[in-house]
Amino acid sequence: MKRIMKKYLKITLAALALVVLSTSCLKDLDVEPLDKNQPTASNVFNSPEAYVQALAKLYASYAVSGQQGPAGKPDISGIDEGFSNYLRQYWNAQQLPTDEAVMAWNDATIKDYHWMTWAPNDVFIAALYSRIFFTISIANEYIRNTADKPEYAQYMAEARFIRAHSYWHAIDLFGNPTFVTELDKPGAFFPNQITRAELFEYIESELKDIEDDMGNPRFMYGRADKAAAWMLLAKLYLNAEVYTGQAHYGDAITYLDKVIDAGYSLTPTYAENFMADNHLSSEIIWSINFDGRYTQSYGGMVYLIHAAIGGTMPAEEFGVGGGWGGIRTTKAFVQKFYPDVVSGLYNSPRPRHLKNDYPVLYVPGNYMEPSWDPGNSAQIASVNSDGHYEGYIWVESGKEFKFTDGPSWDVNYGDDNFDGTLEPGGANIVASETGYYKLNVDLNSMTYTMVKTAWGVIGNATAGGWDVDQNMTYDPVTGLWNAMLDLTPGFIKFRANDGWDLNYGDNGNDGILEAGGADIPVPEAGTYFIELKLGKPDYSYTVTRAAYDKRAMFWTDGQNLEIVDIGQFTDGYAITKFKNINKDGSPAIHPHDDFVCTDYPVFRLADAYLMYAEAVKRGGGGSESKALQLVNQIRTRAYGGDPIGNITAGELTLDFILDERARELYWEGHRRTDLIRYDRFTTGSYLWPWKGNTPEGRAVGSHRNIYPIPAAEMSANLNLQQNTGY
Repeated sequence: MKRIMKKYLKITLAALALVVLSTSCLKDLDVEPLDKNQPTASNVFNSPEAYVQALAKLYASYAVSGQQGPAGKPDISGIDEGFSNYLRQYWNAQQLPTDEAVMAWNDATIKDYHWMTWAPNDVFIAALYSRIFFTISIANEYIRNTADKPEYAQYMAEARFIRAHSYWHAIDLFGNPTFVTELDKPGAFFPNQITRAELFEYIESELKDIEDDMGNPRFMYGRADKAAAWMLLAKLYLNAEVYTGQAHYGDAITYLDKVIDAGYSLTPTYAENFMADNHLSSEIIWSINFDGRYTQSYGGMVYLIHAAIGGTMPAEEFGVGGGWGGIRTTKAFVQKFYPDVVSGLYNSPRPRHLKNDYPVLYVPGNYMEPSWDPGNSAQIASVNSDGHYEGYIWVESGKEFKFTDGPSWDVNYGDDNFDGTLEPGGANIVASETGYYKLNVDLNSMTYTMVKTAWGVIGNATAGGWDVDQNMTYDPVTGLWNAMLDLTPGFIKFRANDGWDLNYGDNGNDGILEAGGADIPVPEAGTYFIELKLGKPDYSYTVTRAAYDKRAMFWTDGQNLEIVDIGQFTDGYAITKFKNINKDGSPAIHPHDDFVCTDYPVFRLADAYLMYAEAVKRGGGGSESKALQLVNQIRTRAYGGDPIGNITAGELTLDFILDERARELYWEGHRRTDLIRYDRFTTGSYLWPWKGNTPEGRAVGSHRNIYPIPAAEMSANLNLQQNTGY
């Protein structure tokens, strides 16, 4: 079962889907296919394995867009199959109308999401509505065929959970949608419309009814368990005042307590939840799973990773073959991490063209592993190809090395007398002290020098001005010198041993260092993380505006903070949250240029912590001290395990929680719902760039707190009434 849920084996429920898909009226009463070999409900459920495969299809309906993948046999028609993907359309509807995301593309009406100018005939809103009811319909069919089979009680409970989850999307997005269950037999009829309050009661009763039959928490990754059902109930209750006008914050706390005690735990590092091996996360309660080989679609996580890459962003750093240059974020969201940012976050230029064709000498020795292996040793280079070589190595006291002119021992040099003169085949060179040594070799005169160095940052942008170095720390694991410094507008340089004999600047402002080079500008005050990369030339550096909060994952190189043209990917900072690489930097288990292995976290424990705190602050009862403790656990993790970011009881307000939800949960499909719950989505109490289709943002009509029933549904079903305002 685990293999099926992770990889979603290719199964065929197309005929079932055709029988039950329509949320309006079917024109043809004869729903039995003429081809007797075509699978239908009467012959699909013919073995125990079939029930497993059919359940996998229900889960897969969120991830894949058709019957074969990545395209060719779509579940719904009338729209490009990649666009039709459930998760892709749900994410767009939840994120693009908010401060967290904008879209550069011109496909159909996609920009209407962020501008909040959508209409009932919007093709993407129609696709989302169809997707929701496709999943509900195949869940209904599964439930019909499992109703009299107690041996599949857990499977049925999971199918009912999936149906309830999609109905939660329907109540949240559309308010008063079509309503069909397993009791509505497939055929020609007009499904009824249900009110938001009635649908709330239905979802609530379904989730409570299936609780005992759901699997125990953490029984299998990728399948919904009791904790997932409790989490969905808590989501329903937290938003109950929006859905029904009646608060249920106490009920939310009841079920959040169950989630919190279910055995899940925060992962040590925030980013681990969004990598290709995030199935190892201890925090993800329920996920939509993707696999580069077995779950191929142009929606879902494939979309979220590719569409977020553009400009100067190297796609290989995200584990894919290229970017689509689409989604990025707004200044308003950046200010959740950097409240004082005005013109942008300064980062030093990234080196565009590091030269790799310099002549090199190899430096094998027992100071590194594998020892005495020229082919895997450090190198020094001759930048001018003139027999003069230089570079840096870290050597512990008593360790030895030599020079070779290639990745073999055919030609090698040592120092017989340790007098700075090289001899072919000479003795090993021994370091008398542990340190970071600058090596210079002149093969013209057969001499060398080794100078121990310690590096610092100096300049009028630092606290010590041009007189006192700010010391850097060397990391032998990464091979980088680094420092975290508060800088003011001005200039900096790097220098060794508190003197000017050896210093580096940047002549071309291109990220490449030159000896004695030009001062490096720092145009904006802030806290900066500074890295110095020496080793083999070219030498480089980075000066990055730091957030102590490690959740700030922005790509600023070549990107503008302000969005002048929403259609330009380089207007707006890019987000680097999701990656198709493992947490240790290795490739995904099934690496692919297009398709990814990163799973989408639908519910995470950190979300439950923040929901608990909000429900407490909204008067639902619970424990104020527990709420503060849970929030500070999230913030301690966000600050790299340091409690420096923790807040006091007085700082735990509803406004703080809304901003903290943005910092913790951005791009995970929560923002629209959160802003509506806080009455910040359509009103003028919170504005962001291009809200309401103006650069500075403006309020829009409150009817846009829900989407319209698609025009095609209205035309096909006489029982439907359009949502107010449309």
